[in-house]
Amino acid sequence: MSLKRSLAAVEHLTIEARFNGPDGSANGGYTCGRVAELLGGHAEVTLRSPPRLEKALVVERERDGVRILDGESLVAEALPVTFDLDVPVAPSLEQAEAASARYPGFEQHAFPHCFVCGPAREPGDGLRIFAGPLGDGRFAAAWRPGEVRPELVWAALDCPGAIAVGFPDRGETLLGRFAVDVAELPEPGEHCVVLAWPLGEEGRKLYAATALYGEDARPLAKARATWIAPSAAA
Repeated sequence: MSLKRSLAAVEHLTIEARFNGPDGSANGGYTCGRVAELLGGHAEVTLRSPPRLEKALVVERERDGVRILDGESLVAEALPVTFDLDVPVAPSLEQAEAASARYPGFEQHAFPHCFVCGPAREPGDGLRIFAGPLGDGRFAAAWRPGEVRPELVWAALDCPGAIAVGFPDRGETLLGRFAVDVAELPEPGEHCVVLAWPLGEEGRKLYAATALYGEDARPLAKARATWIAPSAAA
């Protein structure tokens, strides 16, 4: 037995069933936010396998980072990080609302019950963040949060990135790596805007940025993500 492993601080992390992404597994952005909390909120989280819901996942602390395990299976790992990202001026709330009406997930959605972007979720249950095209290569959604917690901001900045990297044309892209900088939480009931835009690609790795703005267009949070496109054989 590894001495380092035996001395590691062991905790548990459980994702409630409500916070699903694909049916049967947790939403990636929400999970990353919960994992980042273990490092004080400033972390880059890499997802290695789908996080199971209602399962006590083991938290292992290693040096500066953490690993999340489901039995012997590695679910996620995280390290502290800070990052630079130029955040553009926010579109207006009216522009974001019009973009939301063009959300491609209304026509085609692999995970209609996703906590963040599933149109089958009822208001007050899911976040119902529907990012659609602005017409300039960027994508936006209007969001009025009820609950306000850092992990919900992480979740809100997740799914719009999938739209920015080409859903649904690319198929079911999956979140691989995620880092979020939350400068300020929105107020409950505040009219917010979520903006997403692509940052390029490398093979099956697709890069996106997202940002959250408050009612006065003040930047609240920003994120960068790596999405994984399905393989040609899939």
